[in-house]
This record gives sequence, structure tokens and C-alpha cells, in this order.
Amino acid sequence: MSRPGFEKLLAAICEGRVGAVLAIEASRLARNGRDWHTLIEFCGLVGTLIIDGDGIYEPRHPNDRLLLGMKGTMSELELSILRARSIEALKQKARRGELFLTVAIGYVKSGRNRVEKDPDLRIREAIDLVFRRFDELQSIRQVHLWLRREGIMLPAVNYTRAADRAIVWKLPVYNTVHHILTNRIYAGAYAFGRTCSKVTIEAGRKRILRGIRRDRADWEVLLIDHHEGYLSWHDFERNQRLITDNATSKGLVPRGALRRGELLLGGLLRCGHCGRKLHVSYSGSNGNTGRYHCRGAQVNHGTDPCIGFGSLRVDQAVSAEVLQRLQPLGMEAAIKAIETSTVEAGEKRRHVELALEQARYEAAHARRQYDAVDPDNRLVAGELERRWNAALVAVRERQDELDALDRHKPEALGEEERRSLLRMGADLELAWHHANATATTRKRIIRAVIREIVVAIEGDHIKMLVHWQGGDHTALSVRKNKAGHHRWGAPPDHRGPDPCPGMPIAG
Repeated sequence: MSRPGFEKLLAAICEGRVGAVLAIEASRLARNGRDWHTLIEFCGLVGTLIIDGDGIYEPRHPNDRLLLGMKGTMSELELSILRARSIEALKQKARRGELFLTVAIGYVKSGRNRVEKDPDLRIREAIDLVFRRFDELQSIRQVHLWLRREGIMLPAVNYTRAADRAIVWKLPVYNTVHHILTNRIYAGAYAFGRTCSKVTIEAGRKRILRGIRRDRADWEVLLIDHHEGYLSWHDFERNQRLITDNATSKGLVPRGALRRGELLLGGLLRCGHCGRKLHVSYSGSNGNTGRYHCRGAQVNHGTDPCIGFGSLRVDQAVSAEVLQRLQPLGMEAAIKAIETSTVEAGEKRRHVELALEQARYEAAHARRQYDAVDPDNRLVAGELERRWNAALVAVRERQDELDALDRHKPEALGEEERRSLLRMGADLELAWHHANATATTRKRIIRAVIREIVVAIEGDHIKMLVHWQGGDHTALSVRKNKAGHHRWGAPPDHRGPDPCPGMPIAG
């Protein structure tokens, strides 16, 4: 550590401006053996005395120099023992799951050694809403954008002098949503020792680098089912795998997040020749003509491209295989869609209702404070009146927001719409090719059941090995278009009637 005061003392001693150095306890003056022996050496050179409560020492005399050295060594040993005991006591408390320096939003300390869910219903439901949205959208960024678009605020901690830990509500930033979805405390787990420190030497001084992340296997403590969580540990682990899988350009294993475009298998295809992930490219006047290609070796090593092929037949073959596997679950999905439409309509309203209830409480509290003060004391009454008016404005804003939701409330599904959903559930292919079924929806369905597809080209066929999420594998084969052939060309054996008999046919 940089100690300007101690360095100033050493400089004054070397300049001969100090006759004696006084300390309550001499060995405490320097924090380590290196500084202590440097002080003794400098005092001995210029004849400066060292004085503490035990006596007066002359560093030039061998006996006093020996005594000072022993006192410094004993003090350093004592400090090391005290530090080791303190750290071990802290670790023992952590092993019992009782060490809490701070508590995450959604939890409060109960007593000295326990945590429990926050009794504030609005906070609990806001945390639950984040996890429910992630189950549906499966992307931290999409959850963040949805919360901002809907104007839903999340709780945050504000440390002030008046209130040690106050909760404020504001529109979330990305890091807030990321912290909630990746913090294992919400899964009922207690963790300690996730980071470590590294000591380096720079410019002759010790520097400590803190916050270096450890692998989970190296954590000192991990207690599952330590307290009540907002989701199970199994669901938390699934969410972490999904978040890791969404990381684009983070190695060869992650599939990456969903991208825009009509191609359905982006991020799922892996080259069976070199092992690299296949990329997607679009061309054509409308930009909807897509191809899959492997050019990793060409980019990295300057070799020829590995493989490349059109997307139409491959996407159709994989889609047909997925629909065949999911057909038994069609009716269940249709019923779930009907239930979800009702739940989603009430989530935003429920959030606004809780905000309105809290605003009314704060307004009532401000009114009680105003009523309790002497009206003649205008220095206090004026400020309390201003706070009461501000609270009433907040109530009016929340009420207007709730009224706007009621005016734009979506109508419940009619009987015809319910029958249409059930009909598409019975025939998944009809729902798959429906005009309102987007490419993003199809991609999410495919990713829900397929982990990876290894593809290779053998002759004029594209060979695919589909790895399903459950661990099964399916082999598919698709005929590859020859050069010059495309989706709108008729096969050679189906040219149709000759429009001009007797005339030669070009090509």
C-alpha cells in the first residue's frame, strides 16, 4: 500500500530533522517487517531515538537493535495469527450459510443469520414477472426490451443516510435484468468464495487484484435449498445453460441467440467435415434467398470453402421431422395458448394495481404527517404539504395508467377463435404454415427440441444427423440441387407439353 505519511517520516529522518520517533507501541508503527527494519536502519544511521511506552531505544546499539527486531517480529506474527483467526471464523460462518454482507432485492434479513422473501408483495411479483418473461422470451435482452416497452419498473436499492436501505422503483437497465436472472440466491442457494484475490508486485510494492472469478468447482461454499427461492434449482440451471447458449461468438459450443431472417436452422448446424459451425447468408433482390455455408477454414487458413448448400430443402426436411415428433402435443399446446392469452393480459394490470396501492399508502402516510404538525409552523408544514401534493400526483398518474389499460383491454377469445386454435393444435402443420406464424416462432420451437445438427455432403446428397434435446439421434438425407437448378425450375422429366412442336429446345 502507498503510505505517504510513513514515507514522509522516513524522509524527515534521513534529512536529520528528527531527534526521536515516538509511538504508543513501537512495533505498531510499521505494518510489516520490511517497513519496520527500514525504519530501524534509517534511525541507526542518523542517530534518531525510538520511544514507546516500554522504553527508549537507541538503534545504533546492538542490544537495542536486537530488541527492536524481536518486537517487530513478534508483532508481525501476532497480526498474522489474528488475521488468520478472523478469516477462518468468517469462513466457518459462511460454511453454515449465515454470512450475509448484503442481501439481494426481493429478500430481507430475518434475525442475524437468516434471509427470507421480502414481505412487500409488489417486490415479490416484480421478481416473479422477470422469471416468467424469461421462460417465454428465453433472452435477457428481449426481457429487458419488453419491460421497457411496457413501462414496467423494477425495484432497486438506494442507500441513504436517513434510511440505511431504501427501495426505489425505476425502469430497468440491462444489468439489472441480467443480475436477477443469474443470481443464484433467487434459486434458494447460498454461495461463498466465488471470487478470489491475486497478489502482484508493481513498482516495488504489493498490489492486490480482487474479484477474480473462480470456476464453480473451486467455490468454497455452495448450499442448495438454503432458503425459499423464487424458482427451483433445476430451473435456474436450465436458465444458465440457455443464457450461455445465447452468447454469440463465445466458442464453438454455444448456438447463439435467435437472429433475424427466414432461415430456421441458424446456429444449429455444425459441419461434419471440419467441426465448425455453419454460417448463414442471404442474397437475391428481396434478401430472402438463404444459404448455409462453412467458411471457417477459408477465413482462418486461406483454404477453399468447406461446404455450402441452399436452405429450402434442408429447412423443410427438419421442419417435417419436428412436426412429426410434436404432433401428439398439439392439443396440449393449443390449450396452453388459450390460457396464456388470458394470463398475459392481466400481468401488466396487476403490476399497475400494486403500484397504485403503494402510491395510495404513501399519500396517506404523507397526509398523516401533515395532519400531525402544528399548522402555524410553516417551515415544517409547507414542506410536508409539498410532499403530500407530490404523493397525490403519483396516485393520479398510476390511476390514469390503470384507466388507460382498461380502455385498451384486449377482448377475450371468442368461441370461433378457440375452435380455430384447437383445430390448429390438432393439425400442427396447419399452425406451422399459418400466416401469423413468424420465423422467430418456428426457430424457437425447433430449438426447444433440437440441440444440434451435424451436416455433411456426400455426392449429391446432404446427410444430416439430428441430435434431439432428449439424447436421441435421427439421420436425414436431402438431395442437393445441382448447379443451375433452383426451386422454381421444373424437373427434367416434367417439362410439360412442347409449346412449339418441331422447334429445338434450348439447353
